[in-house]
Amino acid sequence: MTFDDLSTPLGQQQKKRRWPLPVTISQTIAGVLSLFLGLFVLWVLVANDPFGGEPMAVVPANLHAAAATKTAEGQKQAGAGAASEGAERYDGPAITHVPPQKAVPAPAADTKTVTIINGKTGQRQEVVIPAPANDAAATDSAHGPPDQKRAEPAAHSAIPTIAANGVRPAEAFARPVTPLPGKPDAPRIAIIVDGLGVSESATSDAIAKLPGAVTLGFMPYGTDVAALVARARAAGHEILLQVPMEPFDYPDNDPGPQTLLTTLDPAQNIDRLDWLMSRFQGYVGLTNAMGARFTASEQAFAPVLRETAKRGLIFVDDGTNPRSVASQIATANNMPFAKGDLSIDSVPAPNEIDRALAQLEMAARERGEAVGISSALPVSIEHIAKWAKTA
Repeated sequence: MTFDDLSTPLGQQQKKRRWPLPVTISQTIAGVLSLFLGLFVLWVLVANDPFGGEPMAVVPANLHAAAATKTAEGQKQAGAGAASEGAERYDGPAITHVPPQKAVPAPAADTKTVTIINGKTGQRQEVVIPAPANDAAATDSAHGPPDQKRAEPAAHSAIPTIAANGVRPAEAFARPVTPLPGKPDAPRIAIIVDGLGVSESATSDAIAKLPGAVTLGFMPYGTDVAALVARARAAGHEILLQVPMEPFDYPDNDPGPQTLLTTLDPAQNIDRLDWLMSRFQGYVGLTNAMGARFTASEQAFAPVLRETAKRGLIFVDDGTNPRSVASQIATANNMPFAKGDLSIDSVPAPNEIDRALAQLEMAARERGEAVGISSALPVSIEHIAKWAKTA
């Protein structure tokens, strides 16, 4: 202890000054980030990769054939250039000895030529690779399925159209009508079971239990709806596409995506109709799903039915809306039209369903024909199948 320490008054010792750190933590982090950014910019400048980040594909390439083709073309161009250089007129290529070149065969039918771009230099190179198996099949459209011959490309996918020979989808996909032996004028009953395609189990049950004479209506929303429609057609059923249309209490009661609405202009509703019609193929016509407000609006409904008629399809009104103008519009456009006379399972009880089927028989005897509409409830399918065996 020094003399100064002994003579200094108590409590007045001077604290030793601490030097602050030259760099704070935040400054350190900022420096590291700046260094990383600088290195990244330097790498971009040095790498000079204009195609960096683009997807690449690795394919088997016939480089020898492509190189031989490019060599032959280069020699031809070189010969032509040498003959014309320094001359006032051109009398053809100079006669020079050129080593015989092997003939380069044309690409086979099962191959295709692709262009590979060098990511460093941007140089292009054409190579021949085997063509995918489905490419050859896609080019043979003349032998495609019958469904494709009666469909045309649209904004969303293929939609029905009248075939080149004038056959309409309503005729091509209709179930042949076979009169009863000895009773050519016997009353006829058409039954439509709708609401199919959404539930695979309910749809499979309907296809398995109902006779082929029963028409099936499919909603356009099922994930496997196209496959289910194909199964139904193979079992002999006629198919209708159910088009969701605006009810009076929309949107509280919503038929589903792409619903046709009275608030949309005709072009928007036609675009939605195209999407709905593209969900599957092989149907004879359209029928409404809900749509009390839409089918009562001639301004909204008429363009849709005109488009339906133009594509060779029929329209079936389910008969639930007494204010529907479908009949007037269809008649004005010479369009095949039908309307449901009776809802078979408006009361989904066994006795009520049997009573409705009996009423349908009476209506057919009085007018010669009748149309019944039913949902795909299990009780409805069971009683319709039982009735059809004894009808």
